[in-house]
Amino acid sequence: MVNGIYTKSFLERIQEELPEWQRIAFELLAETLGDDADTFPCIPGRQAFLTDQLRIAFAGDPRVNRTAEELAPLLAEYGKISRDTGKYASLVVLFDTPEDLAEHYSIEAYEELFWRFLNRLSHQDEKEWPEDIPADPEHYKWEFCFDGEPYFLLCATPAHEARKSRSFPFFMITFQPRWVFEDLNGSTAFGRNMSRLIRSRLEAYDQAPIHPQLGWYGGKNNREWKQYFLRDDEKQVSKCPFSYLKNMFNRMK
Repeated sequence: MVNGIYTKSFLERIQEELPEWQRIAFELLAETLGDDADTFPCIPGRQAFLTDQLRIAFAGDPRVNRTAEELAPLLAEYGKISRDTGKYASLVVLFDTPEDLAEHYSIEAYEELFWRFLNRLSHQDEKEWPEDIPADPEHYKWEFCFDGEPYFLLCATPAHEARKSRSFPFFMITFQPRWVFEDLNGSTAFGRNMSRLIRSRLEAYDQAPIHPQLGWYGGKNNREWKQYFLRDDEKQVSKCPFSYLKNMFNRMK
């Protein structure tokens, strides 16, 4: 199912040749990120899409084990090329989302699916966890890593309604390389100004308050995993479901 990493311009050229669900998913992504009214809150994400810095991949049903197995080498490949794609690099993975998944999963069920998929994906990682990134998600400097590259993750689902910025008709995960945020952080005037702009746009875009867990990486009270999957309300699971430490222990047995 996972065939490659694509740019917007390439997919526009072959759009009619794509399988139906992929064509529809790409069209909806283009409508979301490139809307004429310029309402999408994430300015870097919109710019990345419009300027061909964003990379797009299609994956199978996220409930199926082989989907993580198929995505793993592609994500490893992306980590090697991301720095050549532009300063607003991101990889958007659009998953095949059959009707029974799209229409019958609650936000909580999608949340469980997201973490289950992430664990399966991590289990396919052939490299050791980077020494400079804590392995414990409760550490303020933890970030999801794959093939030695740290990523900020963002999940969108068909079940989201009030939090429109996390709503998409197909199950979707965005992988943003950590290096993208070297200039987009609270220690730079550019980063602080961008944050204010994005928060202002979020307030106009979403029908839910800005989530209290949204914060800067590296802040002592910040937990990255809590930002990966945001529900429509502010409720969250009490403990991070990512089980890298457990997986690492199992591999040693």
